Amino acid sequence: MSDGTPRLRLRRPRLADAPDLFRFLGDAHAMRHTHGHASLRDTRRHIAVHERRRRRFGYAPWTIVDRADGRIVGWGGLYQDPFDPGWGVEIVYFFAPETWGKGYASELTRHCLDLARDRLGLAEVVAFAHPDNAGSRRVLEKTGFVAERFIAAMNRWLYRHPIARAA
Repeated sequence: MSDGTPRLRLRRPRLADAPDLFRFLGDAHAMRHTHGHASLRDTRRHIAVHERRRRRFGYAPWTIVDRADGRIVGWGGLYQDPFDPGWGVEIVYFFAPETWGKGYASELTRHCLDLARDRLGLAEVVAFAHPDNAGSRRVLEKTGFVAERFIAAMNRWLYRHPIARAA
């Protein structure tokens, strides 16, 4: 559905991506504000499950590649969470720690909002952020998300972004 942004190539994940993705998805420090992957097998399972969802809905998280050097630096995009369903279409992003602070999450989020509006015709998108994850909360707020409520059972803020349709 998308080739990406000026700095990020967004492509369908392949099982061969699992070791590079697990490098940060399985890193306890990198994933301290969310659920990390326990094993390489877990990463492969997530790829497979999300690719089935892509066939069903037309979107799912991408493998994110830095155009400058061709390295896999992230995982994210629009999705409907198969592991915690019922929240609607969400934006999710996870990046390798060495890329934090480069604006990649904001760039990906803006791109996803454009796709949600222009290609998918969605009325809204949601996202979640841990209360201690100031970086993620800042990304969501500067891209137009509004904190709706704190969900204690998840220890997460629910953010909502109403999508303005182009006239």
